[in-house]
Amino acid sequence: MNLKNIQTEIDAGYLYQLLADHEEDENVAVVFRQMSEIEHTHAVAFAKKFNLDPAQLPKPSGRAKTLAFIGKIFGYDYVLGVLLDTEKSISTAIAGARQKSKTTSSISDTAHVTILKNILNSSKTVSGSNLARFEKRHRSVGGNALRAAVLGGNDGLVSNFSLVMGIAGATSGQDTVLLTGLAGLLAGALSMALGEWISVKSSQELFENQMNLEMEELEANPEGEEQELALIYLSKGVPEVQALQMAKKVIGDTDHAHEVLVKEELGINTQDLQGSAMEAAITSFILFGVGAIIPVIPFMFLGGLKAVLVSALFSAIGLFGIGSAITLFTGKSIWFSGFRQVLFGLAAAAITFGIGKWIGVSMAG
Repeated sequence: MNLKNIQTEIDAGYLYQLLADHEEDENVAVVFRQMSEIEHTHAVAFAKKFNLDPAQLPKPSGRAKTLAFIGKIFGYDYVLGVLLDTEKSISTAIAGARQKSKTTSSISDTAHVTILKNILNSSKTVSGSNLARFEKRHRSVGGNALRAAVLGGNDGLVSNFSLVMGIAGATSGQDTVLLTGLAGLLAGALSMALGEWISVKSSQELFENQMNLEMEELEANPEGEEQELALIYLSKGVPEVQALQMAKKVIGDTDHAHEVLVKEELGINTQDLQGSAMEAAITSFILFGVGAIIPVIPFMFLGGLKAVLVSALFSAIGLFGIGSAITLFTGKSIWFSGFRQVLFGLAAAAITFGIGKWIGVSMAG
């Protein structure tokens, strides 16, 4: 009996119900309840297959409750984002369980996001603003924001921990290590911030350039753009006559035609251009700095081997916390992910400490 697969379904059902309980729009809440019921049905089906009394199904896991806590603080749209972002792993787990238990697969096993979208889109009572809210969460999934936070902190911690250990190995001076650690923090955070700013800004400029070119093509050759749009509709399975009619109707309104062509032909959603490059840069700076300061703190008060050991301890705790946080997206064991992160981080620091020690001895000799 694989309780992990059942637990996955229990957690998904719990989170969808959580979203329903905190959704202001009752029509959307109904949709979330339907998804919760789908997940619960899966859990019951697996339980029966493994001869487990459905009344004895496990409770929501600590991971699910942590996500609920995050939703309470940052808003439940983040929970929706993380939930959608983990559907791929959920689908994989279900597919594996189906294969092992030799049960018949269901379309809902691997199409949870599609099902949710279809339910929302087909519901005449769900407002356009709520559909847009869901689409935004599906594209830039809240889980991505949380993952960026976790990985940003991890980059800062691992890189600066390794740097600090390398200098500590090469020298025994507290001030030297502290100065290097703070310099590494600042340099790394600024580099991350600049890189994020350039990434967001260049993407926006590229999209804007493509959109301007599309408008020029539309104004210069509306007939050609109409034909392209009709072909796009045909490729989606729309009958030829209907596709031609739809394309002709769209091209009749230049602004609307431009919006449709940008989305259908270029695959650009205009809401993607609304992100702030400066906001992304500041966020990256802060997240990197939070992780990078952890191995430096002991050297503010201690020196020598004692500072090295305390820094390693602080960093190990931070690495375990990051590894544990990653399980919010992977669904893996907290202990496995946490200790794996600690092992890799300590290994990197040990290597740089050894190299630093070797360089220090060589220079002294």
